[in-house]
Amino acid sequence: MAIDGVLVPIVMFSMIPVVAIGVPIARAYARRLESRPVAAIPSDVSARLERIEQAVDAIAIEMERVSEGQRFTTKLLSERAGLPASSGGS
Repeated sequence: MAIDGVLVPIVMFSMIPVVAIGVPIARAYARRLESRPVAAIPSDVSARLERIEQAVDAIAIEMERVSEGQRFTTKLLSERAGLPASSGGS
């Protein structure tokens, strides 16, 4: 049990130099990684990404139209049943 009382200060004093040396090395490595030039995206990949972006935008517009139709239908059905219409989520 006496070894536990000695082990803590030994570990603490051995970790101080490791941290003092390791932090600057880690920062230098991070700067080196950040300064590397970013590889250019090929034009065919860029064109594909543009088409995907346009397709996603079109899907979003269509989904908005579907949700507007659902809100309208729900409003009509609730009026037909004589129930008060819900606010619709906004």
